Amino acid sequence: MLAHLRRSVVAALAFIGLTFAYAYAGTGLAQAFFSHRAGGSITADGSTLIGQNWSSPRWFHGRPDDLGPYASAKTNPAGHGGDNPLVANGRPGGSGATNLGPRSKELLDYTRQLVAYWHSMGVDPTPDLVTTSGSGYDPDITPEDALVQVPMVSRATGVPPAALRALIRQQTHGEQLGFLGSSRIDVLRLNEALARLES
Repeated sequence: MLAHLRRSVVAALAFIGLTFAYAYAGTGLAQAFFSHRAGGSITADGSTLIGQNWSSPRWFHGRPDDLGPYASAKTNPAGHGGDNPLVANGRPGGSGATNLGPRSKELLDYTRQLVAYWHSMGVDPTPDLVTTSGSGYDPDITPEDALVQVPMVSRATGVPPAALRALIRQQTHGEQLGFLGSSRIDVLRLNEALARLES
């Protein structure tokens, strides 16, 4: 009986040890080969995986999940929650859009407001800048989305347009594996690089 108990305890300790060894090995490999992802997405200014609210014309703006007429009641003068996923359907913490369809008059009104918002800042917006992403959290924009904002950012910061275009090229990431998706720019990283350029 004592022999069976001893074997059970040894087996349990061995499996507990293997479990911890597996976890530490996985963490070590992730840190060695994918340190950015394994270390998390949080920087001093926010997360690189979730779109941020850039309301000042001195910064490049992202998709309209938390901007203009789609913004939360706190930042939107009209007081409507729109498609902000963090305040979806009037409730904080929701993780989806309001699901307004392509024939929705409300969505059409919001889009018109957003086009007017961009025009008031001297930007002729691309379709991405006036439509929300599928997830509602998209932190990326296309290089074209960034390029149309160059005159606005240049006026607000005094940085020459040529320097801003060079910054956009530097921050552009190509397709994943060379063929999946399209070129993209993380807006938070772009604005952090802009802040370094200004200082």
